Amino acid sequence: MPDLAEDLQRALTDAARVPRLLVASDFDGTIAPIVSNPADARPIPAAAEALAALAVLPDTSAALISGRALSTLRELSGAPADVHLVGSHGAEFDAGFLDAIDDSAKSLLTELERTMTALAQRHSGATVEVKPVSVAFHVRNAAPEHAQQALDEALNAVRDWDIHLTEGKAVREFAVIDTDKGAALEQLRQASDASAVVFFGDDVTDEKAFSRLGDDDIGVKVGPGQTLARYRVDSPNDVATALAVLLDARRG
Repeated sequence: MPDLAEDLQRALTDAARVPRLLVASDFDGTIAPIVSNPADARPIPAAAEALAALAVLPDTSAALISGRALSTLRELSGAPADVHLVGSHGAEFDAGFLDAIDDSAKSLLTELERTMTALAQRHSGATVEVKPVSVAFHVRNAAPEHAQQALDEALNAVRDWDIHLTEGKAVREFAVIDTDKGAALEQLRQASDASAVVFFGDDVTDEKAFSRLGDDDIGVKVGPGQTLARYRVDSPNDVATALAVLLDARRG
């Protein structure tokens, strides 16, 4: 495993000593490497094992907060029941969530799917991911010179619609309800009565979670880009190392 910067290792060791700890992470690009086909994403085994082991320690909670649909996150992560799963950027806390969406939102979701699918057919490499409360328009596999144009067309197609936009890496996601990873993290914090939170994330959607962290919390940004997180690592392999450090210190 790679070595962590001394200041991060020290901060993680200190966090492991708090009375009640919540450890939460994004999935794609954080504990699971980014892949061309989203359905092929899987967590690094060492990261998944450390997160699962943290979840069963006394006074310790663990969670994954992802933009993925909850059912997809459950399948791809393989996380045990002890790890809390939150899907759709904080909108899905349980599998029956879709039942709570009213008919107008369901109709809007259907129209979003139809519009984005038609647009993807006009742009080679663009794909559409349909979730319980949103539709994501991906251009990760599109030619770089055409990717931004496709994203802009997706936005223009629904500019006047009553939807909520989330910007990500090579993706624009359009939701029929407001979603927020930061609010989801706060809900998990309150439910676990956590004294401190450690959160790992790599995308712009994770900044809402970083913005909720306090002085006793730790935010770790994975990869390049501007961030509100106090610490940064290079890759999901570093996240696996950080989780192992937390686990060893918490056990101790």
